[in-house]
Amino acid sequence: MKQLILYYQTFISLKPLFHNNTLPTHIQISSIHFGKNENNSPYIHLNDHPPNSSLFDSMWKEMETAHNLGVKIKLMIGGAGLAFQEMFSNFDLYYILLKTVIKSYSYISGVDLDIEENVNLDDVIKLVNTLKTDFGNDFLISFAPVAFALQKNQPGMGGFLYNDLMNAVGDKIENLNTQFYYDFSVESYNEVIQNGYKPTQVILGITQNNNDEFNIIGDLCKKYKDFNGIFFWEFALLDNPVEWIKKMKGILDK
Repeated sequence: MKQLILYYQTFISLKPLFHNNTLPTHIQISSIHFGKNENNSPYIHLNDHPPNSSLFDSMWKEMETAHNLGVKIKLMIGGAGLAFQEMFSNFDLYYILLKTVIKSYSYISGVDLDIEENVNLDDVIKLVNTLKTDFGNDFLISFAPVAFALQKNQPGMGGFLYNDLMNAVGDKIENLNTQFYYDFSVESYNEVIQNGYKPTQVILGITQNNNDEFNIIGDLCKKYKDFNGIFFWEFALLDNPVEWIKKMKGILDK
């Protein structure tokens, strides 16, 4: 089954999707960060609040419902900010906080690592290996590189080469959820594939809902039989989520 992934940061209700039986394959809750409180104690935050804050009670209940309906629920870590630099500054300390959150919600099936700050690749590899050791081979780990980092073998926003990452732990990575935000086209996707990445690895990511995406995804599905799917940032930005998902799934399922 091809993947249709929704990032989810503005926690408006998903009930319209439930009522219409129109669901993505993955929902990626955004986003997790690490830091220190005023008293220098460490914290893990989901959008500036502890993940177990009552602010998120309805969201977590809907995530459990989505999981029970077959959707894979993942935590996005990073994005804007310095989540990974903070995490890697004291890995053992912050990793325990992350591990506790994942264990607290049994329906979390993976993480998406959106590294937009310079880090050491060895630290990234350590994180991947530790997650797999603790949660097993079925635990899903994806990354969210920008497109140019895969097109030209240039360091991405994390400061490392993704082909080095894939050579080291590629067998443990589910997807590269690739940000094609500013170059969303068949040609841009072709550049990534021509640079040695497989269609099964690369999810094409967009952040605009302007109907061009349907034609482009249709063309890619025709050209690459093993084209693996699309992600949209984020759910709240879709004009009509139910209709968009129905139409996109219809194209992917063909």
